[in-house]
Amino acid sequence: MRALIALAYDGNSFWVFVLLTVIIGGGAAALTGRAIAATWRPWWHVLPLVLLLGAVVRFLHFALFGGTLLSFHHYVADTAVCLLFGLAGFRLTRVSQMVTCYRWINERAGIYRWQPRKAASGRAGASESG
Repeated sequence: MRALIALAYDGNSFWVFVLLTVIIGGGAAALTGRAIAATWRPWWHVLPLVLLLGAVVRFLHFALFGGTLLSFHHYVADTAVCLLFGLAGFRLTRVSQMVTCYRWINERAGIYRWQPRKAASGRAGASESG
């Protein structure tokens, strides 16, 4: 467990990792995912922006707290956290869009899902032609 935590942050306090990577980087990534979903673009458009955001978070670790700038595994850890938050922001926004813009077709089936709305019993027979 200690080795896993050592991969995530580079000698600074654990709270520096939480502040920069999780709160600032994750928050920015969630907003990025929301913006991509709000413009009805596909989920994979989040990926290149999160890769850039991971580099920005790594630079902030370096510039503000003397962390290692060019460290591949720290970059991967920062980017993975940003990717998680970015995709979560995307999915939450897309579910909200699908159940508000298409409420006659879809209904919420959980926080990250939607499902087709159940057809009313009276309307199911009326739509069939004989």
